[in-house]
Amino acid sequence: MDEREFLPVRIAVLTVSDSRTLADDRSGQTLVDRIAAAGHELAAREILPDERQEISGQLRTWCADPEIDVIISTGGTGLTGRDVTVEAHRDVYEKEIDAFGTVFTIVSMKKIGTSAVQSRATGGVANGTYLFALPGSPGACKDAWDEILIHQLDYRHKPCNFVEIFPRLTENMRRK
Repeated sequence: MDEREFLPVRIAVLTVSDSRTLADDRSGQTLVDRIAAAGHELAAREILPDERQEISGQLRTWCADPEIDVIISTGGTGLTGRDVTVEAHRDVYEKEIDAFGTVFTIVSMKKIGTSAVQSRATGGVANGTYLFALPGSPGACKDAWDEILIHQLDYRHKPCNFVEIFPRLTENMRRK
């Protein structure tokens, strides 16, 4: 039997909110707690306002940091005028992981029914780093982590997972 060892990944958490602080950031804390419980490392944590340039700037900074493998943001994925997290993520993506939003919607439908259509959760890759934008509710963060990310960020998960292809994310940047 091909048993793999667990490989911890370094994850940064970004909460996008005009009103939250570390003291009352329940969604960010939900992610932080689950990251630790799964055996991964919290590499960084920030709270930024709903400002597209600030969000994309932080994402780019973290994507350039070799000590960060994954970025998970929470908040700003809805439909209101201040919800710009998805656009900020897409400013940074080299490739979008289209099925992430689809799978998240399927998971959400089981919990909140057709209200799931109001989320624009997204995932992508930039500079060898995975990025995921989740809604700003603790329930949505739990659902995304418990149903998708805990598995895809676990090297032991079969038939395939995000961790096993880390080395290939930047193969287009290598000298031929």
